[in-house]
Amino acid sequence: MTVANLAATFLSIGSEYDKYRPGFPEEIVAAVAPAPTLTALDLAAGTGKFTEQLIGRAREVIAVEPSEPMLAELRRKLPEVHALIGTAEAIPLPDTSCDLVTVAQAYHWFDPDLASRELLRVLTPGGRLALIWNGPDRRCEWDSAAYAIAHPPADSEDGVELPELEVPGFTQVQTIRVGWTEKISRRDYLNRWLTVSTFLAADTATRATMMQQVEAVLDAHPETRGQDILQLPHHTDALVYEACA
Repeated sequence: MTVANLAATFLSIGSEYDKYRPGFPEEIVAAVAPAPTLTALDLAAGTGKFTEQLIGRAREVIAVEPSEPMLAELRRKLPEVHALIGTAEAIPLPDTSCDLVTVAQAYHWFDPDLASRELLRVLTPGGRLALIWNGPDRRCEWDSAAYAIAHPPADSEDGVELPELEVPGFTQVQTIRVGWTEKISRRDYLNRWLTVSTFLAADTATRATMMQQVEAVLDAHPETRGQDILQLPHHTDALVYEACA
């Protein structure tokens, strides 16, 4: 399964993604979007999970997203946001129109070179790019076991080292990590996996098998066995960039 095929799985879902995916901690939003910002673009905005937290921190908030179902959900929730169909490789905005561009849970789907040209084009001089990801705390055994089912082979990251990521044409100037714990029902935790690309791309039988494996993890681990409400640890990373001089 190619990256493009996995990315395309998100073109068909909207409300499910919005309902089951986690939000983002306020500390991350405050760090990457210190008010007041003139114009903030949330690129690959999905259903607006991060977009909604930019409202009140920028005079104008713009959302660009390639999925019609996701953008429809964003428009329903956030009618005050200027929402446009588009991609990171062809941003439907004029030159030097954005003071801040945020990308939450999406940069790994971009073509880095094409996207960087567009990002450099739409950012104002001195503007900033922030890449944000929610990630699992790999010290949580049961969530790591579920993650390995969705993303084999299991990632060896220990959840401690801060990430670095090279973005063409940009210099990374800041890294922020916030650890937090989400209270989530077992049912919603299972449904969340059904919004993950590898589950969406799987055929019906394979998807059912993967769900059975995740349920088996929850049934076996002492922290989750017999529990209707789970305590799920996360970390959220924000990588902040400026254009190279």
